[in-house]
Amino acid sequence: MPVFVVSAPSGTGKTTLNRRMLKECPRLEMSVSHTTRGPRQGEVDGVHYHFIKADEFRAMVEAHAFIEWAEVHGNLYGTTFSELKRIENGGKDPLLEIDIQGWHNAKNLLDNAISIFILPPSMSSLWQRLEKRGSDPLEIRWVRLQNAYDEIQKAHEYDILIINNDLEVAYQKLKSIILSGKPEGKGDPEGLMLCQTLNVEFETADWIKGLREKMGSLKTVSE
Repeated sequence: MPVFVVSAPSGTGKTTLNRRMLKECPRLEMSVSHTTRGPRQGEVDGVHYHFIKADEFRAMVEAHAFIEWAEVHGNLYGTTFSELKRIENGGKDPLLEIDIQGWHNAKNLLDNAISIFILPPSMSSLWQRLEKRGSDPLEIRWVRLQNAYDEIQKAHEYDILIINNDLEVAYQKLKSIILSGKPEGKGDPEGLMLCQTLNVEFETADWIKGLREKMGSLKTVSE
């Protein structure tokens, strides 16, 4: 059975795409990760995440319980071997929604994995999506944008790159890949070229320079 891995920078739309995929493809089941962060409003333990304390998580790391684990935005996240086994024993294909650190650690342990990375069409569009959320302060949004830049530079580690410029088009491509069970489009030159464009935008765009100056001013005031 294949294991499908989907990663993307925060705000790129992977959760929306995956939730729809799960509704329309009954053979898929989302792997429930363990995390040390607290539950958000509406999240249920054992459904959205297994919420545990940091010392419990560390004990599981010592016991080699995780296929992959990583620290993201100050919290620990991990996928257990037992969770994938549970899904496979139920006759379904696991869907892992993990970050690029997690995939980097897990890829040598998952020979049957098909890895997919979701790209934004531009860094400016990603920033607009982060702003529309309205739940994070400016400092957190800036950290997420910086993390996106770092993640995009490693997107070449994935089998397939999907550009989420149009949600429906991106979904149909994701659906085609999962239903066929084949990593079509590996080494997609369009996606790899976009990665270079996104990196250049982050390094040179005037609006990014303005953000850097603003964040520097905020830091100086807080100090």
